[in-house]
Amino acid sequence: MKSVKATDLRTRTPDELSDRLETLGKEIFNLRFQRASGQLENTARFRQVRREIARIKTVLGQRAREATAGARS
Repeated sequence: MKSVKATDLRTRTPDELSDRLETLGKEIFNLRFQRASGQLENTARFRQVRREIARIKTVLGQRAREATAGARS
């Protein structure tokens, strides 16, 4: 699976990002179970999902900081 770039994430709405974050959270939960039971086939997917979650959280955090900085001005 191809990784998502931060520029692609910045074009999405906060609702879309939250939905994607929830989906990835469920996926990483399932990957943890597969890893614990020895059924995980694609070990690289675990790292990809973690990094995509981090990218989404970064974009959401940046938007939140911009919104608070804009409100102060």
